Amino acid sequence: MSLITFKKVMGIKIKVLLLVVILPCLMAAGMHKFYVSTTKVEYKEDEKSLQIITKLFIDDIEDVLQERYSPSISLATKKETKVAEDFLKKYILQKFKVVVDGKEIPLTYIGREYEIDVVKIYLEASKVKNFDAIEIENKILFEISPDQQNIVHVKRGTTKKSLILDNDNPKGLLNFD
Repeated sequence: MSLITFKKVMGIKIKVLLLVVILPCLMAAGMHKFYVSTTKVEYKEDEKSLQIITKLFIDDIEDVLQERYSPSISLATKKETKVAEDFLKKYILQKFKVVVDGKEIPLTYIGREYEIDVVKIYLEASKVKNFDAIEIENKILFEISPDQQNIVHVKRGTTKKSLILDNDNPKGLLNFD
């Protein structure tokens, strides 16, 4: 076998080996999708309010809105309509609840903004007195994936606490007393 033939055979073997090793990894990575959202709840004592920011993947929330309301809903594109945001607001306010010291607190939808593949949704609860306990219910996106996890971080003063909510446990209680 000549040196040139040997190099060609070795080059082909290396390429085949790389395909055999790397291709399954790439396919597995493409098949596994994480279903997670994060929510930050911060108590602003001087304003007597809870300020809430929820981050969701645009494609996930869009899938839910299309399934629930209309297949034509499009977010973060030129095709997005006021109706799409109205459905987003309606959905979020149905699926996210806050109870402070045993009393449900009304939430106000402030708006949303897009960052690459994420939508940040802003909510607020006003006239909230300092509290000892807060219960968060977050059922956002549970209907599209049984693996959905909603991580919630709550900050009151310098104290920070967190919850991981899922289909089996859609709400959690945090004590700050």
